[in-house]
Amino acid sequence: MLKVFESVLSVLLMIGLGFLLAKRGRFGSEAASIISRLVVLVGLPAYMVSNLMGGYDRAKILAMLPGLPIPLAVMAASYALARFAARAIRVVEGRRGTFASMFALSNTIFIGLPVNLILFGEKSLPYVLLYYVVNTSFFWTVGVYGIARDGALRTGGPAPKIVSLDSLRRVFSPPLIAFLASAALIMAGLRLPVFFLDLARSVGNMTTPLSMIFIGITIAAVDWKLVRPHLDVVLVVLGRFVATPLLLAFAVHWTELPLLMKRVFLIEASMPSMTQAPILAKAYGADAEYAGLITSLTTVASMATIPLYMALIGRIV
Repeated sequence: MLKVFESVLSVLLMIGLGFLLAKRGRFGSEAASIISRLVVLVGLPAYMVSNLMGGYDRAKILAMLPGLPIPLAVMAASYALARFAARAIRVVEGRRGTFASMFALSNTIFIGLPVNLILFGEKSLPYVLLYYVVNTSFFWTVGVYGIARDGALRTGGPAPKIVSLDSLRRVFSPPLIAFLASAALIMAGLRLPVFFLDLARSVGNMTTPLSMIFIGITIAAVDWKLVRPHLDVVLVVLGRFVATPLLLAFAVHWTELPLLMKRVFLIEASMPSMTQAPILAKAYGADAEYAGLITSLTTVASMATIPLYMALIGRIV
């Protein structure tokens, strides 16, 4: 229990630092965007290379693969549940795809990764990457299709395609490429020089603190005047922090996957909505303000749910 408390405190202090600096005007308007690009383009790929190439072999890589179907099945079930709920409560046309994406898919990198690293250590990284691969692939295909369809309904534009060259390009992001390249080198029996791995580890160590500072900046930017307890907003919050984690817990209960993998997957499933959703909503003409509100609200709410899941993780799986 003491470790859980210390882990929660570390998370909150780093987020609090970003929040405090943002509130005092120490960051410019582009700070959040710069930090996110630095993490995604530099920090996270370097961290993946150093961790995988420094401690994994063929057997360990192959042992991770049976875990891939679980998050895919859970995300698909959660997305289908969200689409059903959207119809049942009559979410307006032009919001349903955005609603479903934010209900079913989670922030696996900026919050999920550092929380797992703080809670479970570096041995959790490969399992985070598995969840990230599925989450990213699902978002940039099914999720983006739903958001783009919202935009087409709102603007009267042409219907989108569920798979396109642009979506495939975004699936193969720098972190995923680093993961696949490292796995390929390991399977081929090749190793990178020690000095390169040391450099990658040094650069990768900035991933966790920068991610937490980014979340603090995001929370500081929330306009609470826009927050209204509409039913669809409440259901997204429940989907993110209750329905999807429960589906995940039920799914892994019937498997013989490693205990750490199960716990990492559960933590990932309980993270807030993806930060990319509002950006895509704006790009496709969907309701970007709605998406931004939900992203901010679930991020703030995660400050309560993260400690809760971290404390209860041993009793759930």
